[in-house]
Formats: sequence, C-alpha cells, structure tokens
Amino acid sequence: MAQGILFYVAVFGTFTVAFFWLRDVRIFARTAYAGYRTASYRGVIYTALSLAGLAAADFGSEFVGIGLVLLALYLQGEAPRETNIWTGETAMERFFGSVRRRTDKASE
Repeated sequence: MAQGILFYVAVFGTFTVAFFWLRDVRIFARTAYAGYRTASYRGVIYTALSLAGLAAADFGSEFVGIGLVLLALYLQGEAPRETNIWTGETAMERFFGSVRRRTDKASE
C-alpha cells in the first residue's frame, strides 16, 4: 500500500516523542530531579500514544494518526520540569541531555 506524506510525518513525530522520552530518562538518571522523573514516567504513555497514531496512519486513517502523534508531542512538551539544569554544556550536549551528575541525589 502506498503511503502518503502524512504517514512519514507521523513516523518522524513518533521518533521525536521517543527521543524526548529517552532524553528525559537520561537527565533524570543523572540528576534525580522530580520533574524529570515525572516526565520520564509520562513519556512512556506519550510514546505509546504516538505509536498508536503511527499504527492508525499506517492502516489508512492518516489524519487520525497525525492527530494522535501531534497530541503526544504537545503533551510531552507541557510536562513541568526544573529549570537551570545546564551549566556550561554546548548545544549538542544539551540536545542529547548531557548534564552534570549530581552527587547529592538523596537531598530531593
């Protein structure tokens, strides 16, 4: 079955949601901030929602599929997180979620 352009947009969106989820997991593992823990847990649900959208787009409902993927992207960005976790990292390190490890993780 030939796929339309919206299917490929849904694929890219699904990869983006999964990437942001894994980045939040990495930041939480290095810093133990509560906001990133919540974002990591919710990222599982948002990734599943975007995968459901990708499946819907694959089975012919491209508008429903892209809607679910965009909803997952929106919800992923709305999660409250701590600010000022970056110190001297470059843009590429920030993109991949590289932050300094906290040694006092038990304090929060």
